[in-house]
Amino acid sequence: MNTILKNGVAMAEIKKAGAEIVSFKRLEDGTEYMWNGDETFWPSHAPVLFPIVCAVVNGEIRVDGKTYQIGNHGFAKWSEFELVEESGTKAVFKLTYNEETLTKYPFKFDLFITYTLVENKLEVKYKVDNIDDKDIYFQIGTHPGFNCPLDKDTQFEDYYLEFEKEETLERFFMDKTNVVISGKSDTLIKDSKILPLTHELFYDGALVFKNINSSKVTLKSKKSAKNVVLSYENLPTMGIWQPKNAPFVCIEPWYGLADTDDYTGEFKDRDRMIHLKRDESFECLHVIEMN
Repeated sequence: MNTILKNGVAMAEIKKAGAEIVSFKRLEDGTEYMWNGDETFWPSHAPVLFPIVCAVVNGEIRVDGKTYQIGNHGFAKWSEFELVEESGTKAVFKLTYNEETLTKYPFKFDLFITYTLVENKLEVKYKVDNIDDKDIYFQIGTHPGFNCPLDKDTQFEDYYLEFEKEETLERFFMDKTNVVISGKSDTLIKDSKILPLTHELFYDGALVFKNINSSKVTLKSKKSAKNVVLSYENLPTMGIWQPKNAPFVCIEPWYGLADTDDYTGEFKDRDRMIHLKRDESFECLHVIEMN
């Protein structure tokens, strides 16, 4: 049974598997803002990325010299979360380490995800607690897919991303395994807030940005008033992705980055890692606002 959050303006639906948003819609006109999970393009909606973002070389991490196998974006997206709190407009989900996670990621943790619906906004807070007797290391990220176009009278090429601040965005390219190709990058926009969207933009894979100055980005159209504002805190890197010619786009704030294709070091020394000492916690959030 999925969890439903509802007020007079909007309704959100979250499933326990992966604690994943599967729907966020405006009640007034029924507009659905989240991708529907059609397997023709992509069978997910908004997976949680933990304890890695993207991929590691050969699907392996090394901790204290020992090798562990872990899949793209980690295991939280496939894990069954516990619903620990629920009200009409708020739900808290929890994932705790177990024997299976320890075979992939040898650290003990609690991961809490709190969804709060306020008017036309869905706030998603993440909290990771170190409950191990040693330091732990991880990455965390978001992967929400938004319908695009949002209005039946528009098409994908009518849309663009508007960043909160002027950005000079260097795009880092990935190979087919979602590992960053060493030394291959390109400046996508320079001193601009606007990134026009085309299907061709994604034919070489996801757009990966190591540094984003903005804490907010809006999916907008030149021909419709409907838009989605995504704001975020403590998530300094970003991916933007679309399967070939799909009718949606993913805007993905992360704290983390994929391995480069020549990386052979320890897990803790990877780029953009979060380090928690015993009994410490890490928090971040993103907010989806429908307009």
